[in-house]
Amino acid sequence: MKTLRDVPIGETAKVVKLRGTGAIKRRIMDMGITRGVEIYVRKVAPLGDPIEIKVRGYELSLRKADAELVEVE
Repeated sequence: MKTLRDVPIGETAKVVKLRGTGAIKRRIMDMGITRGVEIYVRKVAPLGDPIEIKVRGYELSLRKADAELVEVE
């Protein structure tokens, strides 16, 4: 199982499944991260958290703890 946190900089991944429950899952979905969407990993902060991604045409910063809840292929 590969998560969004494992995707290297400059790579694109497709969302397979969202883990988590309740408000956390809803917040991730509200950001536009849903099953089937492609995510491009732009960069990672110098200390490793957060990561900057491009999803649905806009850029988004996501904490690594939240990125671990997104399974990708």
